[in-house]
Amino acid sequence: MGMEGCKVMEEEVLVKKIAGLAAAIGELPSLSPSPEVDALFTELVVSCIPPSTVDVDLLGPEAQDMRARLIRLCADAEGHLEAHYSDLLATHDNPLDHLTVFPYFNNYIKLSQLEHGLLAKHIPGPPPSRVAFLGSGPLPLSSLVLAARHLPDASFDNYDISGDANERARRLVRADADAGARMAFVTADVADVTEELAGYDVVFLAALVGMAAEEKAALVAHLGRHMAPGAALVVRSAHGARGFLYPVVDPEEIRRGGFEVLTVHHPQDEVINSVIIARKEAAAPALAADADAPVNNGGLNAQCAVAVSRPCLGCTCEMEARAHHQKMKEMAMEEMEA
Repeated sequence: MGMEGCKVMEEEVLVKKIAGLAAAIGELPSLSPSPEVDALFTELVVSCIPPSTVDVDLLGPEAQDMRARLIRLCADAEGHLEAHYSDLLATHDNPLDHLTVFPYFNNYIKLSQLEHGLLAKHIPGPPPSRVAFLGSGPLPLSSLVLAARHLPDASFDNYDISGDANERARRLVRADADAGARMAFVTADVADVTEELAGYDVVFLAALVGMAAEEKAALVAHLGRHMAPGAALVVRSAHGARGFLYPVVDPEEIRRGGFEVLTVHHPQDEVINSVIIARKEAAAPALAADADAPVNNGGLNAQCAVAVSRPCLGCTCEMEARAHHQKMKEMAMEEMEA
């Protein structure tokens, strides 16, 4: 048997193993943390993490259906796991002092370091002061790690469709003056968030927001319509067999959404998610030129350069950022009181 035949056989064995695990997970009475749930998902992750030649987009219809069901099971289990540990952390006087109890906390440390490093490399300049995280969940570790370790002066608006998840997240920052002042939690469907998106320097899109390819494409297009020119978009994806755990995002869909894709990074370690860094492109200016008016290309080019630059991070914009962040917190408080 040649190398190509060996590769095909290895892929078939891996897909069969993952299908068996998916069937076993699907038969569980509950996806809340338990020894049986933990054992099955650990075996699943260990099977999917090693580098693999599997291209999930080329799977047959039956395997594609299995993969779609498995990703949703993973999403449900992740939600239960985060809610469980969020409740556990909330029993402490200052929950943020005990984040290491979460079994995958080190993965978030590495993922946040990777994302921040890629942002700094591909979009150099002043650090962002206004950050949105879409799909923050009941245990918003990404925002908390980024805020504490990489962006100490930035405000974070965390969006989640679940009010229960946001209430759990709020409990974690109430005892910490710095995090409490810089973190807002807003309950909203991302598809309904429009004008607010223009106020952010960076938008992070969680891997499980928009699980089907068409849902993700529609969401990226929505962000492209409303984010500010020059703003950064960080999209979490997956590669190889890791695509059985999380949706795979096609960089072309991001380009079609109105973004310039700057880099696509596929980790080879225990960090599962791939990372795509993109920048919102500027719309071509529609200028009605007067045929009799003199043309000053130098002046026009200078104005266009200003128009397409990264959102301002200076003093005026910082004041606007504080006002915007305060508005987000007030919206969240109104939601709690309603």
